[in-house]
Amino acid sequence: MPQKTLYVSDLDGTLLDSSIRVPETAVDALNRAIDCGALFTVATARTPGTLYHLLRDVHLSLPAIVMTGATMWQPHSGIYTDTQYFDAPVAERILDVYRRYGLSSFIYTLSDGMINVYHQGPLSDMERDFIAARVNNPYKRFHISPSGESELPENCDKVVLFFAMQPSDIGHPAYEALAGIPDINPMFYNDANYPEIAMIEAFPPGASKAKAIRRLAERIGADRIVVFGDNFNDIPMFEIADLAVAVSNAIPEVREKADIIIGHHDSGAVARFILDDFLANTPPGRSPLIEF
Repeated sequence: MPQKTLYVSDLDGTLLDSSIRVPETAVDALNRAIDCGALFTVATARTPGTLYHLLRDVHLSLPAIVMTGATMWQPHSGIYTDTQYFDAPVAERILDVYRRYGLSSFIYTLSDGMINVYHQGPLSDMERDFIAARVNNPYKRFHISPSGESELPENCDKVVLFFAMQPSDIGHPAYEALAGIPDINPMFYNDANYPEIAMIEAFPPGASKAKAIRRLAERIGADRIVVFGDNFNDIPMFEIADLAVAVSNAIPEVREKADIIIGHHDSGAVARFILDDFLANTPPGRSPLIEF
């Protein structure tokens, strides 16, 4: 009996090329595979606010795993599912840590099909640029005054993410304090374009790419998971995959963890691998179509 495979790709540096798009040849290969029944989706830190544009030509039928696994989003309907929320008291403790260490931070909530973004503390130039690139978006609403302060959400039980961008030496002590709070999933990593800047994030405990992939695989009855990645935050996905695939531009630590290394992300290697693997493992006339 043929295996039902779930293919999951990271976006930046993996499925997307250096121009931050899915190459046309990759779109064609993905759509051929999906239209024949391949079960494909993406797992990304991005929100639907940028995802909908990047994947507009891909025939994505499965929900996308977005916001590092904090929720799933169906591009065709705009519906969110499997959303992971903080318990309100935990969210309040996290916000207190950001304040105590002087970190300006974004607070993301999700309710009624809309991502709402709040902010506490003064805005840095980088944060202003971050907002400017994301305003006027149908999937995201900012509630931020010119000074950077927001009227913070009344219901902390709808918070899905805390996010700060700060110099590493400032951010790391706050990350260590966050790591001491039970029932959260904190992250600390440096920006690829600005290595001196750290991203300090806090997610609910059920929010991770790997956990979301497992939940989706169970939901659709997949018995084989193939994942693609290039950076540190993709390693947990590799650890739960039946086949872990790194692009050749992946960092050394990811290539070490991979079962297979394929071509560069600029070459559309992920899409080509999915099409070849799906056709090789699916007998003619048999396709594991899933309705969503």
